[in-house]
Amino acid sequence: MIVDRYSGSHSTENEEAVRAFETAVWNVLSHRPDSGQALATALTCDADMAAAHALRGFGAVMLARRETVAAATQDLGRARAALDRRRSTESERVLVAALEQATAGRLRAAAAILECHAADTPQDLLAFKLAHALHFMSGDPAGMLAGARRALPHWTVGMPGYGFLLGCHAFALEEADDLEAAERLGRRAIAEEPADAWGLHAVGHVMEMQGRTDEGVELLTRRRADWSRCNNFAFHMAWHLALFHLAQGRADRALALYDTDVRPVPTDDFRDIANAVSLLWRLRQEGVTLGDRWEELAAIARRRADDTTLVFASLHHLLTLAAVGDLANAQRIVDGIAACAGSGGSDQADVARHAGLDLARAIFASVASGGPRTDIARLAGGLTSLGGSRAQRDVFLRTLALIAAQSGERGRLERVLSARMRMQREDRFSAIAFAMLARPSTFAWRVA
Repeated sequence: MIVDRYSGSHSTENEEAVRAFETAVWNVLSHRPDSGQALATALTCDADMAAAHALRGFGAVMLARRETVAAATQDLGRARAALDRRRSTESERVLVAALEQATAGRLRAAAAILECHAADTPQDLLAFKLAHALHFMSGDPAGMLAGARRALPHWTVGMPGYGFLLGCHAFALEEADDLEAAERLGRRAIAEEPADAWGLHAVGHVMEMQGRTDEGVELLTRRRADWSRCNNFAFHMAWHLALFHLAQGRADRALALYDTDVRPVPTDDFRDIANAVSLLWRLRQEGVTLGDRWEELAAIARRRADDTTLVFASLHHLLTLAAVGDLANAQRIVDGIAACAGSGGSDQADVARHAGLDLARAIFASVASGGPRTDIARLAGGLTSLGGSRAQRDVFLRTLALIAAQSGERGRLERVLSARMRMQREDRFSAIAFAMLARPSTFAWRVA
């Protein structure tokens, strides 16, 4: 048995395989693009390295598309076979058991398995990071924070990966609205580990929630050399920079960043799609001319209309189709979310039932008939289960606010804005919403 530098134990005796696996883990922790190559190297050295098969499977699950979950299921099969061929370690068994739940759409159950392992092995950083990511995707910020708080007392400065742990804790604190502690811990994280893009991200979130736009622009611009080396997380960091510019009224800079850094390539990764759609949607709400930028996103939305692997992703595709006025394919997405809500057995079925379907119907009704058929003020207070961050879910709150304004009901609008302001400081958007309340016909859902 070999224990890697992040406290994961492996049944292999091949030291080169373990070194390659450590590189893969570091790439995951730092959001660098070479995890897949490092895992391939590990498996070349030892084809029965169960942890490498499992980690590759988790990467595929987190892409949240039907075909990537199918690929993850194949990785699960390989990992199980590897366990059967040698005396496995607890770390390996836990990763495989958690992946089994994740491929079945039970992300919270997968996180629970990893957290249970962490209670006995709190320094197994990969298990912690995977649980953190699963909590994030499944709309469980309380789980993120509880996991970080349990782990932190067992770590000390200088341990391999300590800065990455602090960055995760900082982000969880920000999502729990403990902004002062989040910023303090986030700054410690990036001082300890300069490659910790997630810790830097947490500090940026704090500034966004507090309306500190000048500081946000300065921070992300000054640290661009660090986050630009990331995988597609670099697109997300550029998205945050664009939001800071937009909050300052610099729509031209935000749009320029869209073209050069937020959407430089037309990927089908839901995280990249979410960045692109939510930035264009905000720009559109502010009256910015967007040219044909919606069209490549609409083509992807049509291809993905029946894929409800992640409701969060489906809702972004719905916004795209609303923007281009494609009611037929927008209806397909709403119908798919309704079918998901009735399916049972997965976390996303619960998400669809509790928030996703009502939100989808409200968006579609506003496009198709001019008014929602649900209590959007109540809905505005219950979007956490969709997953993603508070900053990412804000696009839905902004949308609900404009739906309320479009209805001409000031009380409904004020309730939605109140729910939004519980997350972040007052900004320019409220003025946009009240201006629309006064002239509801000035907001066109469809692109001219």
